[in-house]
Amino acid sequence: MSHAEHLQLETNGIRMHAVTQGKGPAVLFCHGFPGLWYSWRHQLPVVAEAGFRAIAIDMRGYGCSDRPLNATEYGNQTIVADLTGVLDALGERQAVFVGHDFGAQAAWAAALHAPERVRGVVSLAVPYGVGFAKPKEARGRGRKPSDTYAAIAKNHFLHMHYFQKVGPAEAELGNNARLFLKRIYWALSARGSLLDFKNFPTEGTGYLDVLADPKEPMPWPWLSEADLDYLVDEYMRPGLDTAFIGGLNSYRAMDVNWEHDPDYGRAKIEHPALFLCGEEDPVLQIITPKTLETMPSRVPNLQGTDLIPNAGHFAQQEQPQAVNKALLNFLASVT
Repeated sequence: MSHAEHLQLETNGIRMHAVTQGKGPAVLFCHGFPGLWYSWRHQLPVVAEAGFRAIAIDMRGYGCSDRPLNATEYGNQTIVADLTGVLDALGERQAVFVGHDFGAQAAWAAALHAPERVRGVVSLAVPYGVGFAKPKEARGRGRKPSDTYAAIAKNHFLHMHYFQKVGPAEAELGNNARLFLKRIYWALSARGSLLDFKNFPTEGTGYLDVLADPKEPMPWPWLSEADLDYLVDEYMRPGLDTAFIGGLNSYRAMDVNWEHDPDYGRAKIEHPALFLCGEEDPVLQIITPKTLETMPSRVPNLQGTDLIPNAGHFAQQEQPQAVNKALLNFLASVT
């Protein structure tokens, strides 16, 4: 069994950290927030053993990769250029893109904007073309995402609105990194629950106020104290101000994508694709049921929508065997 190799790659004007294992057709793993390359620790050796070159990266703004401060540098096209640059640096023409959360958005965007580099897409937790259940005052055509969030935030706290302003979230989360990561990983898991943020006013509320303390002490079956230590150390690597800049800027870049990537979620993606999601993932409560029902119209070669039992938002960590089985089946079919 080959060992994982850690590399620093030059791509798209920044340095990115990649972890590679195995030889064969490339499989590129893209994490979301709050994740790292480490989010795929249960997938890399299994995919490598199956005859593939597994590549997991710290996305722009995370871990050992560079962390640009401006949200305009986190739009879909910029992220796609990061990913194709990683493939170039590794001498790979194509890869199956596997993404989770914002990493899933990146994988779909790669299929849209660099279709010749993408062999297939596996998306965890984020369907292609998302319809959100919104109150009436938040609807309206042509409205910037930040304006929509602001309209919702008139009624109650909304993290997507809270994250838009530069400064407060950086300070709150950066000064409480371990507490934040512990609470968010619990809240989004199958056994946790996101507190009903609708019960909290926008004024005077921080994100930690709406995240409950875990009901069970660590270690959890899927996350150990050592895992949490690693996450905290990697996020805090450069210091407080940029600890969570990658995730925060992904939320802030939603306006960038609204303006510069109008085809995302609308134009068809013809690649073979697989959608995986934990049955207990809060995402399923946030999106409209129609989102999943209509996805085959936007992804005609969608080969499955698999809901993973006893998994929340972090299905690849909470139920790695189930995810790996579905992933290997898909990889065999497209390569």
